[in-house]
Amino acid sequence: MLVSDFAYYLPEELIAQHPVEPRDQSRLLLLDRQTGRIEHKQFFNLPQFLQPGDTLVFNDTRVIPARLLGVKPETGGKIEVFLLNRTTKDEWEVLVKPGKRAKPGTVIEFGSALRCEVVSATEFGGRIVRFDYQGIFEEILDVLGETPLPPYIKARLTDKERYQTVYARERGSAAAPTAGLHFTRGLMEKLRAMGVNLAFVTLHVGLGTFRPVAVENITDHVMHKEYYSVPAATAMVVNNTLAAGNRVIAVGTTAVRTLETAGGNGRLEPGSGWTEIFIYPGYKFNIVKAMITNFHLPQSTLLMLISALAGRENIFNAYREAVDKRYRFFSFGDAMFII
Repeated sequence: MLVSDFAYYLPEELIAQHPVEPRDQSRLLLLDRQTGRIEHKQFFNLPQFLQPGDTLVFNDTRVIPARLLGVKPETGGKIEVFLLNRTTKDEWEVLVKPGKRAKPGTVIEFGSALRCEVVSATEFGGRIVRFDYQGIFEEILDVLGETPLPPYIKARLTDKERYQTVYARERGSAAAPTAGLHFTRGLMEKLRAMGVNLAFVTLHVGLGTFRPVAVENITDHVMHKEYYSVPAATAMVVNNTLAAGNRVIAVGTTAVRTLETAGGNGRLEPGSGWTEIFIYPGYKFNIVKAMITNFHLPQSTLLMLISALAGRENIFNAYREAVDKRYRFFSFGDAMFII
């Protein structure tokens, strides 16, 4: 299967630059993965397509101000450091730009309160750096760091919380799990009231989620590891849902990857670890029965994942119709519910 099999045409003006307000006013394309039938709704219509006993699983990760702008003190050369994964208390896996200026031993300063030293290079082209600081790292990061937005969003985001889900809790992501951006607290309470279970996992979005596929044959692509956690309470709810014959519905691709990593035997196991799971057509799902997702970049692993769930032909038919109907695409765009 070739990466070119997942290319599609998207007019640039359909790439959403601003989030819809209120959050649940975005459009919702309903796709039946068995029949290919498509319906056009609004996201606030979601309760109409859920039943008591269904379980929605959300990724409660919180985006950190992961972009740091620093300088090399001996030359004044500027270097951007992008935080990916925390490996120890003071060491992080990062991306650096320009990389040629960040050889092992290089010191980078971000002001008087924070500096780091490059420890080593990684196999994915990043670096391991060790931070030196006085005080609490998270508080310093909140002051010096910038919230990263995808490069296709050119507009300035005035409210940083708009790039967080309303239930974001566990700090650690370099990007938002954007399928969850459509939910309001009011909508979530409405779902609870009608008997829908709301459960939470954590996957800290890093390079694995947004790294482009750089090989021709997608089976040669290697995912980058990302940290995940499944609480015992979530495992119990999900397993009870499956036992009762009800649906486990993942909110976003990161929730899918967490559930399928921790549920490889058809039963969700609590715990934490690192996932490198790559889901593409031909994959047999063990936990997830349906999902809510955004519209994804061409040739991305995210597009391959939803094609595995709904079928490539169904997905590309839906994407062509979404383009024709002028849906908004990517992080701040509209949503799809694959049932």
